[in-house]
This record gives sequence, structure tokens and C-alpha cells, in this order.
Amino acid sequence: MQQQKMKIPTIADIVSNWEATGLKKKLIFTFAMIVLFRLGAQIPLFGINNAVFSNLAAGNNIIGFLDMFSGGALGAVSIFALGIGPYITASIIIQLLTAIVPQLENLQKEEGEAGRRKISQYTRISTVFLAIFQGTIFIAFLHKLSGSILASVNPFLFSIGAIVALTAGSILVMWLAELITERGIGNGGSLLIFVGIISGIPLYIERTKTLVTGNGQLQFLLLILLAFFLLAMVLVVIMQEAMRKVVIVTPKRQVGNKVYGGGNTYIPFKLNPSGVMPIIFAIAILLFPETILSILGNSPMLPGAVKSIVVTLNNTLFSSAKPWYYIIYFTLIFLLTFFYASIMPNMQPKDIANNLKKSGSSIPGIKPGKPTADALDKIITKITFIGAIGLGIIAMIPSVASKITGITTFQGIGSTSIIIMVGVALDLVNQIRTHALSQQYEGFLKK
Repeated sequence: MQQQKMKIPTIADIVSNWEATGLKKKLIFTFAMIVLFRLGAQIPLFGINNAVFSNLAAGNNIIGFLDMFSGGALGAVSIFALGIGPYITASIIIQLLTAIVPQLENLQKEEGEAGRRKISQYTRISTVFLAIFQGTIFIAFLHKLSGSILASVNPFLFSIGAIVALTAGSILVMWLAELITERGIGNGGSLLIFVGIISGIPLYIERTKTLVTGNGQLQFLLLILLAFFLLAMVLVVIMQEAMRKVVIVTPKRQVGNKVYGGGNTYIPFKLNPSGVMPIIFAIAILLFPETILSILGNSPMLPGAVKSIVVTLNNTLFSSAKPWYYIIYFTLIFLLTFFYASIMPNMQPKDIANNLKKSGSSIPGIKPGKPTADALDKIITKITFIGAIGLGIIAMIPSVASKITGITTFQGIGSTSIIIMVGVALDLVNQIRTHALSQQYEGFLKK
């Protein structure tokens, strides 16, 4: 039998697919929303000396970490300084409450699309209150800093106007994120964080270039550091794509003269279902006591002996130069991975077993009901354990590599940034691939 030659797609075919699938429209819309986000990040609050605060942000771990997610908007003290943070925080809180509060759980599981819209509305309302709270804390922080940061403005009027502007900016960013999710490509919130991280890379490159220029040893160590970063990216891809497929047998059903079902399907359990959330929580937990201890260590109200104990404790447990810091960091990621997996709807063994029993499906060799739930619980526990260990190792690689090589100019691009960048990139590729496949199926049906 003569083999047919594969047709090489022409430019006309590519353009036709581009137009027919709506991909062009989605990409252009997404790009336009990103441009608006970047423009807003450059509009400063009135009465702020941006240069002074930018220098402060570069030397403060907490501000630097938050500034990374806002795409430099926090360091520039722009109207988008809060960024997508309040929306992400509100989403996490509502998600946690959904697993705890029966009424919210019922909205998500039983009331379908209407229930999900109500939960989305609760998330938006929570975002407004969180934005007001975070904006108030941020402005209070500015007032406590050096007077050179604030220009000659009335403190009260500045505070009111700045809090309103920051809240409005955060709500606008939330709206842009939701528009991207609904009408564009990818998850809007993750994509805006991705853009924010990417926007800071030129600054990291410039700092690194200044550091290693004319120093052959540092240039060699830079190659080693980049190799570690490449290894972390490869591991992130493996973690994001790896899954355990549990085979499910569906029963046969006869409708008239036709028989349906009877085949094998599977339930996919991802090795890293929680994504970057355990790392973000772990960093937040570590930064909080570090900040409190730093404030107490500089407080003039404490006796000298107490201040000495506080400084020693901070330098021992929460200093990135000490091994205890990495042990606590790894342990937090490990525990938080289990915690986050335990509250995810698609990782509940009892619910999955009940759904399988209702549909008449089963796992080969395992009885429906409680035996299925126990078997799934063991599988999920093993997967989560491996994922937690892997996520902890990935989180350690950039920080440890920076300490070993002595090149700390890339510390802003840590494990959190790498996981977000790789995860968002994979999601974009998968969505574009889905559009391309849908066009192929449409063309096949028309023939």
C-alpha cells in the first residue's frame, strides 16, 4: 500500500487556523490587558519620592519579595503598588473557607454555576477589604520611614488619597485578571504575576553584569549558577507534568441496540497539585517572625539583654546564612504541601469513592465504597509525599546555589518565580495547543 505524503502546512493554512480558532483575538486581547497593567504600574502616587523608596525596596527582603509580584509597581509606589496580591490572598482565604464552612462548600459542589458565581462575588468583596487594609498598612509604613520619601504634602490628605488610589488600582488589576481569564489566554492572575517577574529580569541581568565584569572567577561561578537554575527549571517541568493515573473501569450500558461504556478510563493525580502555594505560604511564615524580631531588636524600649537574645534568635533561625533557616524552610514547604493537598476538592478520597460508586465505576481489584476510599487515600498520600519532597528540593536549589557561588544578584528569581514562570508558560502552550486541535477537529468534521 502506497503511503500518502504528509502535507506541509503553508502560510495560508497557518493564517487560516489563526483566524478560525479565535486565537488571534484572544492573544491580542491578552496583550492589550498586559499593556494596560504595565502602564498602570508606572503611574506613581502623588507626593512620593520614588527613587528613595526604590533603593529601600532593593535592600528589604519583604518589600523586595512583594515588589517582585507587583512587577516593580511597589518599588515605584505606583497606583498598582498592591498589584494582584489582595485578589490572590482573597482567593486563597475563600478557598480555605470553602473547605471549612459547609454553606460555602454547598455553593461550590451543589449549586453549580450559580454557586460558583456567588463565591466569585465573595472573593471580589474580600479583595476590596483586603486592599483597603493592605493600603492602610503600606501608607502607615511610608509615614514611619525617612521624611525624604514623602514630599511636602499634607499627611492626612495624602493618606486618604493614597489609600483610595491603591484600593482602586488593586480592584482594576483584579478586573484585568478576570478579563484575561474569561476572554484571553491563560489564567489572568498568574499571567500578571508572570509579567511582573519577567519585567524585573533586565534589572537582575544588569546587576549581575556589573558584578562579574572583569572577574574570571565570578564569570565561571555564574555559569555554575545558571546551570543550577536550568536544573531547577527542568525539575519544575517534571513536577508540573508528572501524574499518577489510577485506572477506572466503567460499566456497560445498553440503550436499545447500542452498548455504551465498558471501557477503561483513569483519574489523574498530579504530583504537585498545589503548585507554588506551599512555597508562598512558607516564605510568608518565615518573613513574619523575621520582621517582628527585627523590629524588637531595634526597639529602644527593650532592655539590652532582651534585645541581645532577640537579635541572636533572629540571626540563628531566620538568617538565610544559617543552616537552620533552610531546615525550617524545607519543613514548612513539606507540611504545607500536605495541608494544601488535603483541602483540594479533587484530592478527597471519600468524595471520589462516592462518585465512583454512584456512577457504577470502580478500580480493578478493589471493592467500591470504603475500600476504594482507603486505596485512594494511600495513593494520594504517597504522591503528595513525593511531591512535597520534590517541591522542597526545588525551592532550595536557587537559594543554595546563590550562597555557594556567592552571586546574590539573582536572588529575586527564586524557586517561587521559576515555578510561576514555567507553570504559566506550560499553561499557555497547552491552551494554544487546545485551540489548534479544535481547529483540526472542525476541519475534519467539515470534510
